[in-house]
Amino acid sequence: MNHPVFDFDRIIPRAGTDSVKWDGRRGYFGTEDVLPLWVADMDFAAPEAVTRALAARAEHPVYGYTLFPDSLFEALIAWMRDRHGWRIERDWILLAPGVVPSLHAAVLAFAAAGEGVIVQPPVYFPFFSSVTTPGRRLIENPLREEAGRYRIDFEHLEDCAARADARLLLLCSPHNPVGRVWDADELREVLRIARRHGLVVLSDEIHHDLVYRGEQHTPLALLAEAPAEVVTAVAPSKTFNIPGLGLSALIVPDAGQRERLRRAFDLLHVSGANPFSIAAFAAAYREGGPWLDALLGYLAQTREAAITFFGEHLPAMRALRPQGTYLLWLDCRGLGLGDAELRRFFVDEARVGMNPGPVFGSGGEGFMRLNLGAPRSVIMAALERMRSALAGRRQRLAPAHCREK
Repeated sequence: MNHPVFDFDRIIPRAGTDSVKWDGRRGYFGTEDVLPLWVADMDFAAPEAVTRALAARAEHPVYGYTLFPDSLFEALIAWMRDRHGWRIERDWILLAPGVVPSLHAAVLAFAAAGEGVIVQPPVYFPFFSSVTTPGRRLIENPLREEAGRYRIDFEHLEDCAARADARLLLLCSPHNPVGRVWDADELREVLRIARRHGLVVLSDEIHHDLVYRGEQHTPLALLAEAPAEVVTAVAPSKTFNIPGLGLSALIVPDAGQRERLRRAFDLLHVSGANPFSIAAFAAAYREGGPWLDALLGYLAQTREAAITFFGEHLPAMRALRPQGTYLLWLDCRGLGLGDAELRRFFVDEARVGMNPGPVFGSGGEGFMRLNLGAPRSVIMAALERMRSALAGRRQRLAPAHCREK
């Protein structure tokens, strides 16, 4: 059987398309003269099946209020069964306008005002605002880095969970930005602690399909002893590069929890029932498998090329090899720069736009997050910019008698 060829090396101009990643450069970095490797979407064309589905829906000229069709639920159920070995039921699925709104809904549903929600920094920054904006108490259980590998501090997590006000744990699995794919033993320990202290766990598994060869993502809910232990958030947005279409799913086996989440979404007055989002969601899960397989191979090669480049040419910056996601977590502390200086160096001198580590909370100081989801030539051009800028900085700072003539 012949498999289609996917051209991930093709440069697709995105400036002028109202892209946050490209057209938001001036607002975020103060200049448009940076290669943007920040916002977590990819510069690759979505699977052709998605484009065809969108075009077919657009041919009908009425774009009214829309129901969620059977085909959407069937596509998600089949994907979770075939890709993740998890047999979910239709009744468990709540559709939502995105994973970030789902975080907010879960906080509203499972923690009352003033009660505590545990997060594990450094972590995707909406985890913090989803807790603090509605007036819940933020409880931090920082990850620990050991020899380039992040781990959960379970002893400290136990202390956090034992607090009288703790109600909910927001787990990022696989983890953004550090790229960890938590193994089954780690996940069982998370559940053991949550069970002991009566916590609900919201497992954000939006990156669950973006796992490299040799690694294994385990849905947390597969390991749970009771349905009420875990609520799982998934979406096709990261997997198939369609985040602008904004449709996700919560998988909630417990009927009582589903009702609480429905009430939270009703309070927010949000819905994911967009005719184009629905068409793309179903098409991606139904037909996007070969595209994803090719993407993972391409991203793996880019990951290795980038890590090799850092090791050979930029040893003062340590690239931590991600087990999942298309995000590279860079330890830049070897440059000896504070966070403000670090940001200026990358923007003004290297002309590369990345997310500064402190936005991901405690433990992010001295780090940057680099998005590998672009043609490899773009990634390598960005790394060359870094090398040139660092060489120029060293030349300027060197004593006069040491400078090259």
